[in-house]
Amino acid sequence: MAGNRFENLLKSEDIILLDGAMGTMLIRSGISPGDCPEAWNVDQPENIRAVHRGYIQAGSRIILTNTFGGTGIRLRRHNLEGRVGELNREAARIARLEADAATNPVAVGGSIGPTGSILKPIGPLDYNEARDAFAEQAQALHEGGVDVLWIETMSDLNEVKAAHESVRSVSDLPVVATMSFDTAGRTMMGIKPGQMVKVLTDLGLFVMGANCGKGPDELIISIQAMKAENPDITLVAKANAGLPKIEAGQVVYDGSPEVMAEYALQAQKTGARLIGGCCGSTPEHIQAMAQALGLPIPGEK
Repeated sequence: MAGNRFENLLKSEDIILLDGAMGTMLIRSGISPGDCPEAWNVDQPENIRAVHRGYIQAGSRIILTNTFGGTGIRLRRHNLEGRVGELNREAARIARLEADAATNPVAVGGSIGPTGSILKPIGPLDYNEARDAFAEQAQALHEGGVDVLWIETMSDLNEVKAAHESVRSVSDLPVVATMSFDTAGRTMMGIKPGQMVKVLTDLGLFVMGANCGKGPDELIISIQAMKAENPDITLVAKANAGLPKIEAGQVVYDGSPEVMAEYALQAQKTGARLIGGCCGSTPEHIQAMAQALGLPIPGEK
């Protein structure tokens, strides 16, 4: 089927399984605290490809690039702000290789996370600086071959607006946006799910949702509120695998694959069409979700 692979999936599939956490899998692969995950796109590309491959084999039909912190503002923490184009293009390229090798159609989403700074007047970040940083990243992801630009884990609607405006200035690819509701049903900046839906719908987005947060139960409540605000949008649910805790000095999440399988069914019942996992989620979690939803699992013998 010709055309954009992400748009084709939306047209052909009732439920689309997303991937799980990248950071969790990189920790399994040996990344050290303080290391830059995006640098691994060049320094350890086979490890990144293995993560993508594991999710595809578990049933994921959309995989997100290893570029969550890929703006120049975020890369500045590692003195890598001069390599934005290289690191993002390479992330898109290696994800594309795994997607194209899959037996089922798999789309690549270019992950665009928050800058890690707070916009004026509350914080120090100028809107135009944020917009320029997002534009540089989005351009590189587009050049690398992604199918959709995926703005995620946002707390501030103005930052979402800056990212969306930037994306539209450099690319005509589809856009998805999700926010993280982790503070009494609001984002860290006080945004409610219904408020998000109103603003993003006005921007022309029709695929949106929630990711990260405080685990499946609270994320489902956010999805319910979005559905009530606008039943016509296409909803994304990408919950953490439960809640984090410290074991043997490591952060682990208490949501088992069985817990995430039940969450996947609840997300479907609530009206989400794009369902996956966030922090703490692994291919084992995604495969359990695929089984619960009755979706194909390419890696299953």
